Amino acid sequence: MSSTAVRLTIHGKVQGVGFRFYTQRKAQELHISGWVINQRDGTVYVEAEGDKQAVDTFIDWCNEGPSWAEVRLVQTQEIPLQGFDGFVVR
Repeated sequence: MSSTAVRLTIHGKVQGVGFRFYTQRKAQELHISGWVINQRDGTVYVEAEGDKQAVDTFIDWCNEGPSWAEVRLVQTQEIPLQGFDGFVVR
């Protein structure tokens, strides 16, 4: 099982729609650790790590988000493993 870590910046109508809560729920469902936060510029920022296949599934989900979100772009960058414990909303 190979692990990977990513940094995501999610653009669109992604604040005020429960995006962080549902991101946390999806991450926990996929056994991904990390964190999510709203940014001042209206984006949502995520750092996530876990099994590569689970992280790929998580990225796919972030491209859709919850039903009332309107995701326009997800910028993805691979980062070094961070050793996160759990997944939190900041």
